[in-house]
Amino acid sequence: MEIKQEAFGMDFTTEGRLGTRCLLLWLLLLAAWEAGSGQLHYSVPEEAKHGTFVGRIAQDLGLELAELVPRLFRVASKDRGDLLEVNLQNGILFVNSRIDREALCGRSAECSIHLEVIVDRPLQVFHVEVEVRDINDNPPMFSVKEQRMLIYESRLPDSLFPLEGASDADVGSNSVLTYKLSPSEYFGLDVKTNSDGNKQIGLSLKKSLDREDAPEHKLLLTATDGGKPELTGSVQLLVTVLDVNDNAPTFQQSEYEVRILENSDNGTTVIRLNASDRDEGTNSAISYSFNRLVSSMVLEQFSIDTDTGEIIIQGNLDFEQVNVYKIRVDATDKGHPPMAGHCTVLVKVLDENDNVPQVTLTSLSLPVREDAALGTVIALISVSDLDSGANGQVTCSLTPHVPFKLVSTFKNYYSLVLDSALDRETTADYKVVVTARDGGSPSLWATASVSVEVADVNDNAPAFAQPEYTVFVKENNPPGAHIFTVSATDADVQENALVSYSLVERRVGERLLSSFVSVHAESGKVFALQPLDHEELELLQFQVSARDAGVPALGSNVTLQVFVLDENDNAPALLGPWTQGSGGVVSELVSPSMGAGQVVTKVRAVDADSGYNAWLSYELHPLSGGTRSLFRVGLYTGEISTTRTLDETDAPRHRLLVLVKDHGEPALTATATVLVSLVENSQTPKASSRASSSTGQEVSLVNVNVYLIIAICAVSSLLVLTLMIYSALRCSVPPTEGVCGSGKPVLVCSSAVGSWSYSQQRRQKVCSGEGPPKTDLMAFSPSLPPCPVVGEHQDLNDDHCSRVSPKFIIVIYHGLNFLNFVNSTYYLGHMMSLLTTKWSRREAIHFPLERIHWASLFGCSTMASKSGLD
Repeated sequence: MEIKQEAFGMDFTTEGRLGTRCLLLWLLLLAAWEAGSGQLHYSVPEEAKHGTFVGRIAQDLGLELAELVPRLFRVASKDRGDLLEVNLQNGILFVNSRIDREALCGRSAECSIHLEVIVDRPLQVFHVEVEVRDINDNPPMFSVKEQRMLIYESRLPDSLFPLEGASDADVGSNSVLTYKLSPSEYFGLDVKTNSDGNKQIGLSLKKSLDREDAPEHKLLLTATDGGKPELTGSVQLLVTVLDVNDNAPTFQQSEYEVRILENSDNGTTVIRLNASDRDEGTNSAISYSFNRLVSSMVLEQFSIDTDTGEIIIQGNLDFEQVNVYKIRVDATDKGHPPMAGHCTVLVKVLDENDNVPQVTLTSLSLPVREDAALGTVIALISVSDLDSGANGQVTCSLTPHVPFKLVSTFKNYYSLVLDSALDRETTADYKVVVTARDGGSPSLWATASVSVEVADVNDNAPAFAQPEYTVFVKENNPPGAHIFTVSATDADVQENALVSYSLVERRVGERLLSSFVSVHAESGKVFALQPLDHEELELLQFQVSARDAGVPALGSNVTLQVFVLDENDNAPALLGPWTQGSGGVVSELVSPSMGAGQVVTKVRAVDADSGYNAWLSYELHPLSGGTRSLFRVGLYTGEISTTRTLDETDAPRHRLLVLVKDHGEPALTATATVLVSLVENSQTPKASSRASSSTGQEVSLVNVNVYLIIAICAVSSLLVLTLMIYSALRCSVPPTEGVCGSGKPVLVCSSAVGSWSYSQQRRQKVCSGEGPPKTDLMAFSPSLPPCPVVGEHQDLNDDHCSRVSPKFIIVIYHGLNFLNFVNSTYYLGHMMSLLTTKWSRREAIHFPLERIHWASLFGCSTMASKSGLD
């Protein structure tokens, strides 16, 4: 929007009020008509006093007075100092210091002060042009106070003698000069207008001179300008009349015009002048010279050959400094007195593209946040070129592949704005190169670079290398032991990348997670706060949170699965009669005629550990002495049997000390004492009953063997498939709140190859916080009779079974007890090889095929209808 306003004085007469009102109305209409041009235009006369009103700049720009200070309203003017100022209280632009139009613009017809009005929040730039109007404050001035002229008396009337005119620093009508010569009967004033608009004045001779009558004439030349009020200047003309030579050299034309390129080489001929003289002899010999009134600037740039009249370049011509030279040349003969002819050479310098564009960066808004909105102004750019025409037309461009663009705001002013989204993690800073190229041929260009730094925003959460870690820790660790270190990285920088760690608190059973483990906030080291017990807690699953220090803070979690590895810290525990307060001694009555290989009794024990630490073996203690030849104990079954047929010569009582030992390192042991008494057959009903039942079940055992082997192989394959399906389901089902608790008891039987089972009082639990508790089953007992279903009055000590937790009997909680599975497979094969031999010595097993359950793989014959696992 361009609005023109004029600054007027306030001294109006009563008669001029009507005209003033009409003028103000015209100005308002003009302002409305010129709205939308994007520029404010004011005018003010030069030499205006301090405080002179120029315009209501805030109102014209559409800005509220109350927002000038908060938005940092400011006015900038290149190389104009503080001539104009804005009152931030009322938004008025006023004259701050003396304005001299001639000092600002010289002889230029147009003189303006270009202002840049800048406001922030958001950043806006307005361009204001204030025209400085000329007033008639400079009188016409002559270069000298007195001009001396030599005129021969032989000069004919109407002869013309050029005079140096006056100059007026003002412009327009104020610089239009009129000349007046003091009255004289011999001389008159001749005024001509040249092609460049300047006036050429000369002194014309009205009638012939007579040196004897008047050897000297004094005239006064007055120059008057066209301003109001008029100003004048004068020079004294002193004319001396000479005698003798009465013909002066003459040129073919009074004015010559020459065009020459700037930066032409020294020695280049500008023009060759030729003057003629009608005299003869020495009076016609002509020499050329510059007029003594020629300026020193012309003498520096040009020289003239006195004989040939050639004007030659001897300095550097620069169009940007001076584009026109006016040279006065005299042709003087060698008569006595010599006579001179005069002409003017107008040398116009043509522009060449010899100035590189200039680029200026201002108002940088750095650094730039990586979440800055598109269109955000980064910097203001201005370009200029001292050349003219196409050589001075400048276009700007940016280096390619940067997220910025240039937007033209006004003439040679541009804004560097954001064109696409920033990402500091991809590129932290950009080197933006602005190229300004002019329209010359060949074109010249200049570059200016600015480094745009991208400020970080907290837009990246800490990230762990993997979502889940598995940690193995031996039980009975010292309190405060370091078990693992978590580490997360953050792509941000400074405080946005400062990561701290913490536990995601939850309950493990009835206790808080923080009572088990802790994590160092800075290093991410995880510590066990107390000794871990494999028998109580096999798996501790929890989450560690990593959060940065940004605002707002971002975070992520990682899951830790801590598996507590078993150590041999539990000795075997005896079951059966040895747990009922019998003093550690159990009596058995056998017949003196018992055959070889008959089972006398069985020592049963369990170990609360797992794996090899719970694998038990039995042997007779050496203290048993000679009884070694009469009795023996099964290495892995604990069955005490005879080595030969008993007879009456054998001792009636035998004291056996059975040593039960696990396979841990170091091994732990327990002892059981068995007192065997030989009595008559009538006193051993239990043994007889057992023998008779063995004969009745021998037939059924053979039929079951084949089916049992097939069922075990089928269930083994089914176990592998079930583990794969269960693992897939565990990965897809969302986690649920886990509570470590007790489940319904099921039966676990001891095995022909060892007793790997739980104690009656304790169950091994897996606490992961993601589901119900899981039980680690580690017993195989296909060699035993079927375990009866536990009823209300059933004592577990009356059979070969013990209680464990019921849930997921066939599941080995994510394969954590894979070692047990390998061992179980080994003993399963060993068991099948012993079916035909070991079971032939035992009572027949009634094991119907339709009653086989998945738990058969682990040797437990618990009926599915009672276990609740159908």
